[in-house]
Amino acid sequence: QVQLVESGGGLVQPGGSLRLSCAASGSIFSIDTMGWYRQAPGKERELVARITSGGTTNYADSMKGRFTISRDNAEKKVYLQMNSLKPDDTAVYYCNAVVNIIGATYRVLEVWGQGTLVTVSS
Repeated sequence: QVQLVESGGGLVQPGGSLRLSCAASGSIFSIDTMGWYRQAPGKERELVARITSGGTTNYADSMKGRFTISRDNAEKKVYLQMNSLKPDDTAVYYCNAVVNIIGATYRVLEVWGQGTLVTVSS
């Protein structure tokens, strides 16, 4: 019923910047929290950043000051601006959203995108 599609990943040099986008579609009444997670090879998935419907944000410590999360509620999109990228930032980045579904009854889903690969290397 709901789909998240990430875009914007690719190859970037250390110190460079990249902007990821995530678009939500489907039978959506509203979207609560949206966020970005990442998973590096051989490691567990970890939180990068999240943002509430009211605009409150939080970041993992290693991303503070370098990454910025934002959202466009009208377009049902969330963005991640990544600056000062490091090789350790190399990972598959996943979009996440808590979605209220259109219907006669209240229904909430946590939805994940398929991920977009970010590679930071010279």
